[in-house]
Amino acid sequence: LPYGAETWRTTTTTIKKVQVFINSCLRKILNIHWPDTISNSLLWERTNQLPSEEEIRKR
Repeated sequence: LPYGAETWRTTTTTIKKVQVFINSCLRKILNIHWPDTISNSLLWERTNQLPSEEEIRKR
């Protein structure tokens, strides 16, 4: 998803929207549905992912 992100105008709002979408996809992949919840940090740990802000900023 973050392909070409280095050319985006990275506002906080844009980064948050991307992160919400990624988290939603990861939860679907792991078959975690409401009311079952896990924290974002645990989600990233289980999927070996970085928060999108870190991923975009390091490029």
